[in-house]
Amino acid sequence: MKKWMQFLILITSITSASALLASGGMGEDSGKQMPVVANAKWKAECGSCHMLYHPGLLPERSWNKMMAGLDKHFGENASLDTATRDEITRFLALNSADKQDNRRSNRINQSIPASATPLRISETRYFKAKHDEVSSATFKRKSIGSAANCVACHKGAEKGDFSESQIKIPR
Repeated sequence: MKKWMQFLILITSITSASALLASGGMGEDSGKQMPVVANAKWKAECGSCHMLYHPGLLPERSWNKMMAGLDKHFGENASLDTATRDEITRFLALNSADKQDNRRSNRINQSIPASATPLRISETRYFKAKHDEVSSATFKRKSIGSAANCVACHKGAEKGDFSESQIKIPR
């Protein structure tokens, strides 16, 4: 094999390894990362009002209940036409915590009793355990607003990246 081909293969390997490390694919959170998921209507409709909550943060039954009650979505009317609502509901269900094969979604799902259908991620035992050191006053800071504003501290939240090494709590 020519030297330049060997060099190219080496550079590609180093670049791939660096990207994996930078994305949190190895290290303390290995196996916890949720896969990157996307749906154009979910992004446009849900992302127009708030951050995009990764579907792997709640079980299918929670997403189904949430999407069925969009006319009273946390005090707002977020109704959608039937086709759009159904497409987003299918996307959320397909990528929900109980359908994912990653450690974080599995733990979230296990923290929710089978009889419970939480609509807020912050209501899960998993969330409460992971944020037990964060005071309610911290969540109320102007720079954060509430426990629902994941991206305030987790810059990769919309991509399902909640790596502890990437947390930065704003003042």
